Amino acid sequence: MALFGGAPAMKKGDMVYAWTTDKAIAEKAELGGAVTGLWKYALDKKLVDAVLVVKKGSDLYDAKPAIITKSEDLKNTAGSLHCGTLLLSKVITRYLNGAKDKKIGVTVKGCDLMGIIELVRRKEINPENLFLIGVNCGGSVSPIMARKMITDKYGVSPDIVHKEEIDKGQFIIEYEGGHKGISMDELEEAGYGRRTNCRRCKYKVPRQADLACGNWGVIGEKAGKATFVEVCSDKGANLLAQAAKDGVIQTEAANPKGVEIRAKVEGAMLKLGDKWRKKDFAKLKADTWGTINRETSRCIRCYSCIENCPVCFTKATDLKKPSLMVGAGEVPPNAMFHMRRFAHISDTCVNCGQCEELCPMDIPLALFSHAIRVEGDSVYKSKLGEATYTN
Repeated sequence: MALFGGAPAMKKGDMVYAWTTDKAIAEKAELGGAVTGLWKYALDKKLVDAVLVVKKGSDLYDAKPAIITKSEDLKNTAGSLHCGTLLLSKVITRYLNGAKDKKIGVTVKGCDLMGIIELVRRKEINPENLFLIGVNCGGSVSPIMARKMITDKYGVSPDIVHKEEIDKGQFIIEYEGGHKGISMDELEEAGYGRRTNCRRCKYKVPRQADLACGNWGVIGEKAGKATFVEVCSDKGANLLAQAAKDGVIQTEAANPKGVEIRAKVEGAMLKLGDKWRKKDFAKLKADTWGTINRETSRCIRCYSCIENCPVCFTKATDLKKPSLMVGAGEVPPNAMFHMRRFAHISDTCVNCGQCEELCPMDIPLALFSHAIRVEGDSVYKSKLGEATYTN
């Protein structure tokens, strides 16, 4: 059913450049502010009851979720935070009742979207009440790593950095007195750069959202001033068309050369993902059990990996009950505790990295669960066909 009624002016598969006409948003937003402008329109027209986004906390290294119900507050959420490593899928279940009683708009990157899909499959989220605007993602940098990287590699105090960006293969910072960019390849070969799960990720353009947005492919006069938008659903087409009709968003057809460039950027990112998978998985495959046993021996049974996993629903109260697998007060737990957890999520791990990111003992849990998932996919791929998404 069309969101606004009548035939939409746009259709699934269309690719356009878009930008807001709202001056307040345009001043704070990046790439023309199309995403923020569309959310403002959706709230003003009561197409959604609230919008779930990520906003800056105390500084660039402090990202926090924000539930926006007043459109005038959206301008404070504009812009990207590559040093924010939140996952929004479980926020929807914990704080928004799985969108079962309200219409929720959500800005999602690939892992957010994969987590939402898995939660929908478990009937924890009502997809009919979700409107999803996806943003292309080349990866994120852990806040602690970002501060260390900026200090060590850039020779700049992270406290004076007021903006960061990942563009054209570089991590770029702007700070009091100048700006500087270093290639991501150089940073990562030196042990810095993106989170390891982000390096292995191959879901860069979230086409299962209603709209997929980003800066890849915006060239010419609109470079840096507009967002590349790929229309991925009828719902997305209707929103974009009506917003343009009412003058809150302006659009023009994407430059064909820009479309080609966007595809090349995505292709390069996928090849980079393959490179890191090969490198990371090779190390693990050389001594799988020994590596897992050694690394998990640091476990203190805080259960953070389980409580923050978007595809696991074991309750913390149940976890603390002794079982045959985990004895009461046993620290570190028997290695089978982790093997059991890996088996539990082996077919649904979305490689979001939350288990590893939030582990106080720095156990590379995302590597283990992702390797198991990819291995399983490769075995059954010929029987099941291509996966809905490739993580």
